[in-house]
Amino acid sequence: MSILNQKTLSKKISFQGIGIHTGKKVNIEIKPASPNTGIIFKRVDLNKNNLIVPNYLNVTDTTLCTTIANEYNIKVSTIEHLMGAFYGIGIDNAIVETNSQEMPILDGSARLFVKEIKKAGIKHSDQPIKIIKINRFVEVSDGDKQISIDKSNVTSDIEFEIKYNNRLINTQKNKVNILEDNLDDIFNSRTFCLFEDIEAIKKVGLAKGGSLDNAVVVKDNEILNEGGLRNSKEFVNHKILDCIGDLFTSGYRIIGSINCHKGGHFLTNELLKRVFNDNANFSLIEIKERNLPHTLINRSLLKSIA
Repeated sequence: MSILNQKTLSKKISFQGIGIHTGKKVNIEIKPASPNTGIIFKRVDLNKNNLIVPNYLNVTDTTLCTTIANEYNIKVSTIEHLMGAFYGIGIDNAIVETNSQEMPILDGSARLFVKEIKKAGIKHSDQPIKIIKINRFVEVSDGDKQISIDKSNVTSDIEFEIKYNNRLINTQKNKVNILEDNLDDIFNSRTFCLFEDIEAIKKVGLAKGGSLDNAVVVKDNEILNEGGLRNSKEFVNHKILDCIGDLFTSGYRIIGSINCHKGGHFLTNELLKRVFNDNANFSLIEIKERNLPHTLINRSLLKSIA
């Protein structure tokens, strides 16, 4: 079966943990779904109006995480790590059942999501995937922060740069090809914060479940977590993970080149709004083996046949 066909999990998997911002215990089950279902979140703690689609137009808050809501204002927050795992692995269809309003933070990365999805196995369907192909340059700025996307015939890549007024984090930059690179460092990279920001974050009602078990904390020139960093670019790599997850609120994988400077959830969401506000900016293409749109897909097909 070709990797160009839609995929879901072979069996359901479950996770237990706490929400990093609510501090509440949460159980989730991720269940296989039929082709063309997409990703759907279901609040099983509620009896009605409990389905939420992770679409960029349904994003209602981007403060330190991505929150989505349906027309009845039923919300699910901190979806970006799970969505990043889905995008990176290539899961097109799944039902995510949760008994709380926030996804479990687990260890602060997507590592455990990826591990359990791969352990469960991936089921291929006979339905072709669809992709969004960027046709022209689109840019969004917010002060000194900037994100852009441009057309690319062969790849889906993200170049990301962060700058912090901290001697240890300072400036970090990395570039990854989502479809071709090994994403282990991206999946394994944890959310992080500066020690001096914790009090202010908690004063606005966030990070109630935050700890050294689920976030990297930087104080001056020191990592407070035992064991230090998981990789040399863990800070920027986590931002890339967030970006990948937020991009999947487009509903499809994207063929295009993204460049981001000091961005985050808000700018990525604004970029998607700007892209889809004009049909000339993109094309939605159904990938069929007899009509492949670019060389990357040809190479992927050859790899699946080999």
